[in-house]
Amino acid sequence: MYVSRVRIRNWRNFREVDVALSEITCLIGPNASGKSNFLDVFRFMRDLSNPSGGGLQQSVESRGGLKKLRCLAARQDSNIEFEFDLRHSLTKQKGPPDWQYQLAFGNETGGKRRATIKSESVRSRGKTVLERPNNEDSQDPERLTETFLEQVNSNREFREISQFFARTLYLHLVPQFLKFSEKLAARSLDSDPFGQGFLDEIASVTAKVRTTRLKRTEAILKQVIPGFAELRFLKDAVTGRPHLEMRYSHWRPNAAWQREDQFSDGTLRLIALIWTLLATDNLILLEEPELSLHRKIVEQIPGLIVRARRSLKAAGGQVFISTHSGALMSNDSFPGSFLMLKPGENGEPTTIQMPSEADLLAMQSGMTPADVLLPQTAESIGML
Repeated sequence: MYVSRVRIRNWRNFREVDVALSEITCLIGPNASGKSNFLDVFRFMRDLSNPSGGGLQQSVESRGGLKKLRCLAARQDSNIEFEFDLRHSLTKQKGPPDWQYQLAFGNETGGKRRATIKSESVRSRGKTVLERPNNEDSQDPERLTETFLEQVNSNREFREISQFFARTLYLHLVPQFLKFSEKLAARSLDSDPFGQGFLDEIASVTAKVRTTRLKRTEAILKQVIPGFAELRFLKDAVTGRPHLEMRYSHWRPNAAWQREDQFSDGTLRLIALIWTLLATDNLILLEEPELSLHRKIVEQIPGLIVRARRSLKAAGGQVFISTHSGALMSNDSFPGSFLMLKPGENGEPTTIQMPSEADLLAMQSGMTPADVLLPQTAESIGML
């Protein structure tokens, strides 16, 4: 399933957003423009939908409460609202979406000032499946502290939506967490967005699946890393801990293997990126995947994403990328669409714009997105 459109109101630094999304959508903008905040909409829905995620209350509290989430530009209309159009195919977008989910929430009146639902609705191909608040909610306001989406007993008719959001993957791997996981005492966060448990994730799949994915990863790495020869998985004979090892081509026929704590940061991030792309056909959120990577490899990331996704048995899945890398957008045939984030002046909210017809024409004529779009985001904060 795909998110074909999202509408956002009063979320962090966004007052009002209504944008279409493609199979690969690239969010571009300067630092602090809201790229991470946009991706966090989908992380929020993942946490809310996850049976072990604590639902609406935990999703709000883990982010610092409603005061931290509500847009500062929100005044009289201060409720936070999301609306998603979900389709089984992005190539067939005529007619109403297969699913439409809408959620608005704000502060509880009096009491504990908890997050409370102002409205929640579900439509399937234009037909209403759920509309809240309902009569039961009016008689028992406590019900409005939980969405129906997070409740197994209530979401049976539209559980496909809950399962879709719950399977969303977010990746912003911090190599040091992986290299020194045995020495770090930090508790691994839920959903492990920073890759501390990445090796355990590889170990958790069946040997057949692991071998297949590592072989595909190896094939892609050979195309982008000079001298790379082989990648393998093994467990320590004493501790049982999982490890990755890799070997480079060398003038010596039996060159030594390197373990993950000897990998470069860029190599670790690249392996994690490829594994994640191969691991699911669901929505993937990639936060600045270009970090620690050589420019020549960064230039190949869009093509790498396409190759990895095409190698999946099950077609589908979206990838949302946040970046301000000119190298990543230097290809004149980038396989996706762009959203340009422009911070407002004097505390005004961030706006999101799609490329204009003139921009699209320039890119069709051979100019790269880096040439056409990046300068516009730089101008919005006076960088040029």
